[in-house]
Amino acid sequence: MSETSMASRIIPVIMCGGAGTRLWPASRESMPKQFIAMFAERSTFQDTMLRVANNDLFDKPIVVTSAEFRFVVADQLQQVGVCADIVLEPFRRDSALAVAVATVLGFRRSPDAVLLVLASDHAIKNVSAFHDACSDALPAATEGYIVTFGVIPTEPATGYGYLKPGLALNNGPVRKLAMFAEKPTRDMAETYIADGYLWNSGNFLFQADVMMREITRFQPEIGAAAEAAVDGAVQDLDFTRLAKAPFEAAPKISIDYAVMEKTEHSAVLPVDFGWSDLGSWDAIWAHADQDAAGNALSGRCEVVDVNNAIIHSDDSILTTVIGLNDIVVIASADAVMVAPRGITGEIKVLVEKLKAAGRSEATQHRRIYRPWGYYETLNLGGRHQVKRILVKPGQQLSLQKHFHRSEHWVVVHGTGEITVGDEVRMLHENESTYIPIGAIHRLANPGRIPLELIEVQVGSYLGENDIVRLEDAYNRVE
Repeated sequence: MSETSMASRIIPVIMCGGAGTRLWPASRESMPKQFIAMFAERSTFQDTMLRVANNDLFDKPIVVTSAEFRFVVADQLQQVGVCADIVLEPFRRDSALAVAVATVLGFRRSPDAVLLVLASDHAIKNVSAFHDACSDALPAATEGYIVTFGVIPTEPATGYGYLKPGLALNNGPVRKLAMFAEKPTRDMAETYIADGYLWNSGNFLFQADVMMREITRFQPEIGAAAEAAVDGAVQDLDFTRLAKAPFEAAPKISIDYAVMEKTEHSAVLPVDFGWSDLGSWDAIWAHADQDAAGNALSGRCEVVDVNNAIIHSDDSILTTVIGLNDIVVIASADAVMVAPRGITGEIKVLVEKLKAAGRSEATQHRRIYRPWGYYETLNLGGRHQVKRILVKPGQQLSLQKHFHRSEHWVVVHGTGEITVGDEVRMLHENESTYIPIGAIHRLANPGRIPLELIEVQVGSYLGENDIVRLEDAYNRVE
């Protein structure tokens, strides 16, 4: 593919929404699984972006994500050195509208654009085989087919939909797609495998005009909403914010139900590149490296007489397990889950129960990412809160004030530029300052290394909405 022209390169579209509650407590709504590095050095989102960073085969990617994740996406892209167009959905409307928006954007980039839709939370072990599969699917896509990647099954899994391949196209590797099948029982899955069915990976390749034609044909409301959302989009820093009104009015439906199960232009390419959707702790256990006893271990954990377990422990806590088999232990600073391996739906039930009880741990991580860095809650009481704050080099928080709390700052690493009222001064390691209630203040990092400080808040109300922003480098003043 080294001679592939600019116009015929594939535009990757990375779908980066979803709550990831099946992997709670590591994955939560405020920081879902695609952004978490578990049993790996990078997040699955970062691995996905690196997978499509081959400039001979791929054009600049499009990342479709929620507005709440925009700064996490930008930060993780910067960490791996990949550039992308980041498109922000104002609401979650399932995959059909997201694919339609990306299709409109791809078509406007190049009328003969070919798009590759990928989930951001899947794992692929053989990247070279993945690239070969993209090349193999390209001719069928340019001939007008929407080509789904069908994974050759390794077991009668019940957590995936299945695809029945039909006749080969032009005697090549791509075949007509004869049938979609929903997630089966185990007995039915065994029958599917015996009959040559494939797992539905949910990833597919198509020409932009073909997908737009089929969306308009089967779901005209989706097509119109996508066009209107792009037409009304505004640029916000490095992000494209889609118009809210068309999104809000559009129906919620997946691309499979909207188009793929209806069109006669669907095809499937059987693939074997070590794919997993990492949709459960059991799937992560199967994908992760294991010790001699079959244990997948991550973080600060020690085991004695333990077999076939998956154990993940945050760096803030030491987790030890003795004499147990086939278990899941996920330990973070504010929540621990212990369960038998193989559970799936029960975790969602647990998370909903925690939500109903008003537990913030159900949805919120202790570490919250912002465009300037992040903060994490270390201790929370009735009238006090202790946070660790990290500000990236060259970044600054908004000029702000609070009505219900005062703040004490102690620098533990780096140098900060502190504004309190009309006074601006430098604060160095092991130095502190006090921010009275109502004082206008700002924290900035003018240095070349990260600034870390401990913040102690004291007051009658400590919520994040007690912030009045007066100036902000990230357009967050309301």
